[in-house]
Amino acid sequence: MLHGIDVSSHQPASYDTDGLAFVIVKATEARTYVNPKMEAQAECARKAGLVVGFYHFLWPGDITEQAEYFTQKAPARAGDLLACDWETTGGGTRASDAEKDRFIREVKSLRPRNRVLLYCNRSFWLDVDRTSYAGDGLWIAQYGVAEGEPEIRAKWVVHQYTDDPVDRNVARFDGADALREWAEGA
Repeated sequence: MLHGIDVSSHQPASYDTDGLAFVIVKATEARTYVNPKMEAQAECARKAGLVVGFYHFLWPGDITEQAEYFTQKAPARAGDLLACDWETTGGGTRASDAEKDRFIREVKSLRPRNRVLLYCNRSFWLDVDRTSYAGDGLWIAQYGVAEGEPEIRAKWVVHQYTDDPVDRNVARFDGADALREWAEGA
């Protein structure tokens, strides 16, 4: 298992990369928000030679516009990971299964040289999702279990197992080269 973190504007622009193989940075949300630290956070990971990813916090509605906004704002290069963060919004709503699926497909169409993942928590995957569509891979959040042991039957790529003191993840690869090769094989 490889270790990584995900960061947003709540974390500093620069952070400790020791022991990490990847970092996934919040890029955008809906059609109006861009993480002001996104480029510096991505550059911190790139300087350390880590696999970099970007995620978009999905809101219901305007799916095509959100996909375009995300791909225009996220400074992703070929081989970077892209992810759809699917959960309940601050307004108490959520995108539907169909909207989540469409967003992933549209991002993949706009950025065919990038792997596109679905991020959601275990409850969303088991109780809300009805299509089991996760693009190129599932990034599942479940805290309170051992790293790399989310309680789901679906094949997952990344497991977020804690948010203390930051969002910590493990990726299901034998080594950093295997992760990089997979990411670049989109």
